[in-house]
Amino acid sequence: MIRRHFLALVAAGLMAVSAAANAADLPDVKVFAAASTTDALNELGASFAAQGKGKLVASYASSSTLAKQIENGAPAQVFISADEQWADYLSDRKLLSGRVALLGNRLALIAPASSKIELGILPHFPLAQVLKDGRLAVGDPDHVPVGIYTKAALTKLGVWTEVEPKLARADSVRAAMAYVDREECPLGIVYTTDAWIDPKVRIVATFPEDSHPPIIYPAALVAGQETPAAREFLAFIQSDAAKDVWRKYGFLVK
Repeated sequence: MIRRHFLALVAAGLMAVSAAANAADLPDVKVFAAASTTDALNELGASFAAQGKGKLVASYASSSTLAKQIENGAPAQVFISADEQWADYLSDRKLLSGRVALLGNRLALIAPASSKIELGILPHFPLAQVLKDGRLAVGDPDHVPVGIYTKAALTKLGVWTEVEPKLARADSVRAAMAYVDREECPLGIVYTTDAWIDPKVRIVATFPEDSHPPIIYPAALVAGQETPAAREFLAFIQSDAAKDVWRKYGFLVK
């Protein structure tokens, strides 16, 4: 009986070593992706690796930061942007190929989960007054896609001028959400997908879709880095199985 137990432990150990070796043998797929895709893309990467196709090596940050890194020669193979502007930036420099419109998203006003704030989003809604002495957490509207969409929405709704001095500018959508999560800001504006995954925040209201340009996430190969595994990964994240995962995390699938 002891011998059988010992053999079982040895077999289990060999299986673990074999699995680790197989994972080590998989080709890396280096993906630079918008911070808002983190959770969904990690799940998709695990599924891709489980199928023996490649191992996701992801860098998550603001699309603007990632685009600049790619421009400066960072070894990315796939780029997923949270807006078309930064994909256009790289396309104009002949740094992308095989570009597709992958996903959509929505913009949401959030508060800490314990907050009692209620506020509808309408033209000239009293956002600045509700903030009082507090700050509105947003992605930097000069660089970060969620902040660019935010500025467009608040401008169209006629409240940008009075709200701008009250901004807490963050370098990514997740950083903006963290300000609200930690109750450092009474309100913030993020993507609905980010708000869904954080139990410490709640959605106060969703912005009307016509208040800002459509939120589109392009995905593309990085020119000169189009490995077979990267091509397969770009195809995989557009598959029916991948669409189910994107939807699970609240993305709008193209």
